[in-house]
This record gives sequence, C-alpha cells and structure tokens, in this order.
Amino acid sequence: MVRGHLAYYAVPGNSQAIRTFRTQVAGHWCKALRRRSQRHRLDWQRMNRLTLRWLPPARIQHPYPEVRFAATTRGKSPVR
Repeated sequence: MVRGHLAYYAVPGNSQAIRTFRTQVAGHWCKALRRRSQRHRLDWQRMNRLTLRWLPPARIQHPYPEVRFAATTRGKSPVR
C-alpha cells in the first residue's frame, strides 16, 4: 500500500507530504503491533528497525514535468 501511494504522490514539491505519510503509517503500524502483544512492549528503537527494513523510503520518484515531457528526436526526422 505504501509503495503504491508513493508511486502516485511522490512528485517534486510533495516531499514533506510523503515523509509525513510514511511516518503516520509507521505510527499506526506500531500501535497495532503493541496492541497485539501480550507480554512484550514494542519500543521505538525496534520499531524504527522494522520501519527501515519493511517500508520503502520516502523519496521523490518522478522527475519535474519539463524533464519528463521533453521529447527528443535523437537524429530522427519528425513524423508529419
């Protein structure tokens, strides 16, 4: 779910929002894991290790639009 969210929303200028989303997901995941445990409390040090291992990093995955849509012909004549 996180990978799909990042694939759609990880555009230039939206880095703070995707970092916040990843942090919120980690928080909800930690709360759910703590609720399931009967003997052991999950601390944030261990939760951070789980987050680094299993959640993709929050980084921009798409180029700026002017770079993305820049069409080059690379020596070919344009089709008319």
